[in-house]
Amino acid sequence: MSDGNQGPFLPLMLLAIAVIGWSGFQTSQLVIERSSLREAISNQEVQMDQSARLRERLQSLANRVALLARSGNANATIVVEELRKRGITLGDPPPAPGAAAPGAAPGAATPPQR
Repeated sequence: MSDGNQGPFLPLMLLAIAVIGWSGFQTSQLVIERSSLREAISNQEVQMDQSARLRERLQSLANRVALLARSGNANATIVVEELRKRGITLGDPPPAPGAAAPGAAPGAATPPQR
């Protein structure tokens, strides 16, 4: 065998094997990470549902306190004022189903829903 000129076959084959090996490793790592992320998301769904229910209950409570304050309840008025001092404002409760929108003329027909 001659010491001199070897062809490009061996270096190119090693390079190809390295690239294929690196791609395979990266793919396996991404698959593992993807399954971990899916598991984390599925584990958070229970907490998300619970937080949505808690938010609805708190909003309902806040709306009822605001309604009491508007109707003249002294304790509810104090609560609303203290919350307002702390930067928390209680919004208007949503209108009851079938109730006219605020600012609408009494007896005015509501536009059809699309």
